[in-house]
Amino acid sequence: MSFKFEKIIVWHRSMEFGEIIFEFSKEFPDEEKFNLTSQIRRAVDSIALNIAEGSILQSKPEFQRFLGYSIRSLAEVVTCLYKAKNRYYINDEEFNQNYKLAYDLMNSLIAFRNNLK
Repeated sequence: MSFKFEKIIVWHRSMEFGEIIFEFSKEFPDEEKFNLTSQIRRAVDSIALNIAEGSILQSKPEFQRFLGYSIRSLAEVVTCLYKAKNRYYINDEEFNQNYKLAYDLMNSLIAFRNNLK
């Protein structure tokens, strides 16, 4: 017995990405606890949450809409990565690693959404 979203590869990948972001955001300064740290965590969690929500009892167009929300949340994560880099909370290597993960996940989400048609 399982939920439909548990069989979706992009859901698994978004869950993994969420844990990576959660772990490295622990290193952000305490002064960012209610700002950037909270924002990037909520945005990255929203990726998997929207995949799950959209997969349950939704039409294909409705599921595609929720996948669009996931993609938008991913763009928000990337913007937070830029902010973290610009504020010197992460170095170029950390930024590049996470940017690549985000980019690959975005392409997977778009391909998955396009294949639902």
